[in-house]
Amino acid sequence: MSARHMLVNAVTRTLAGMFPGFFTPKHNHYADFGYPEQVTFDLAYQAYTRNGIGAAGVNKTVEKTWQDAPWLQEFARDDGDDTPETKLEKEIRDRFAELRVWQQLAEAERRGLVGAYSGVILRLADGKQFREPVKRVPGGLSGLVEVIPAWEGQLKVSQWDTDERSATYGQPKMFSFNEAAVGDAVQPRTLEIHPDRIVIWSKDGSVNGRSLLEPGYNDLLTLEKISGAGGEGFWKNAKSGLSLEIDKDAKIEDMARAMGVQPEEVVDRMDEQVESFNKGFDKSILLQGITAKPMQVTLPSPEHFWAAPLQSFAASISMPMKILVGSQSGERASTEDAAEWNKTAMSRRTGFTIPNIMTFVRRLVRFSILPERDWHLDWADLTETSQEAKIALADKMADVNQKMKDTGEVVFTPEEMRGVTGREPLSDAEKYRDDEEDDADALGAITKPEDEPAKAA
Repeated sequence: MSARHMLVNAVTRTLAGMFPGFFTPKHNHYADFGYPEQVTFDLAYQAYTRNGIGAAGVNKTVEKTWQDAPWLQEFARDDGDDTPETKLEKEIRDRFAELRVWQQLAEAERRGLVGAYSGVILRLADGKQFREPVKRVPGGLSGLVEVIPAWEGQLKVSQWDTDERSATYGQPKMFSFNEAAVGDAVQPRTLEIHPDRIVIWSKDGSVNGRSLLEPGYNDLLTLEKISGAGGEGFWKNAKSGLSLEIDKDAKIEDMARAMGVQPEEVVDRMDEQVESFNKGFDKSILLQGITAKPMQVTLPSPEHFWAAPLQSFAASISMPMKILVGSQSGERASTEDAAEWNKTAMSRRTGFTIPNIMTFVRRLVRFSILPERDWHLDWADLTETSQEAKIALADKMADVNQKMKDTGEVVFTPEEMRGVTGREPLSDAEKYRDDEEDDADALGAITKPEDEPAKAA
């Protein structure tokens, strides 16, 4: 083998060690770009707690989905039905408010988006331990004592049902809960919990879900690199390093004498001065026979590099970028983005949130905490047009009628315009008022009591 080929092979082996997978026929881009092979819960949790864009993606999704709280009703009511709240519905509303049930379920959803799943632990007044199955809980609504949301990292499957003849084959048989496993707080609760007392909060109700941050996790890392490199580069440019040039006529002995040290200690003393200088902006340095020059670096603007991964992450969570970062560059674009985001949140509520809530409700029915009824969730429509937009539409309808008045054709009736704004049609008595009666009412309203004849006692 020639010397040239030996040199090429040596260089190739060296580069292959520095960049694993780069010289294989199919590149391992995760290794090339420093991305993890798998997004574990710990990585996703860190992306949520330490990355502002990741936190915004999760929080804004939950906050929009839970923009308001639902109402649990005994039966489905038609639109416009003014049936009063039943006694049972009021009792549920009061008990749920006391236990902050809706807020806890919203928090469980937040944790379920960060991890592959989350858990809703039910603390029940049935006199049994957490590891025991639940038959019936006495006391009705008072049998529900606490609703505890749990991170994936706190709640792990400790035992699976491996009996093929079992109705729950392939499902968790027991969970292990360690409250101190996530976050900095040290909590005393470390329990084995039966699946009866846990509602798994995920897209399909199993522990085989997927973090909302996983598809865009690489983009979050890229954003951190760009942000960190830009900040560090700006700092180093503002407080630049020094390049020391020793004059050709400088004598080490003279420098040592000026510094009050031995000649062999000159380099160490110079290092101390430079280190002291680099510790702050208001430091000075004294050199003899040496020229100190700052090392400046020209930094490119990170704005263009920042936009691509930001757009990719926004696409991964189906959120308009203006909604994600909160910038509003145009009224029309912002309105369209908001309308699209409302549709996405409504679809997610229908396919993810409501099924999980109803699993929770059915569990309460199974334990006799709630009676068997045709339970229904009433929740405000996120896609409903705002009152301001409704009035603007009615105004446009009136403009169309005005433009068409010469043709004698009425395009929109008053009833249709009132319907657009959510108002009931006017009755004939309200439409046509007697002018003479109105005048009499107005005259009577301004008549002073002293103008009337005095009456005998």
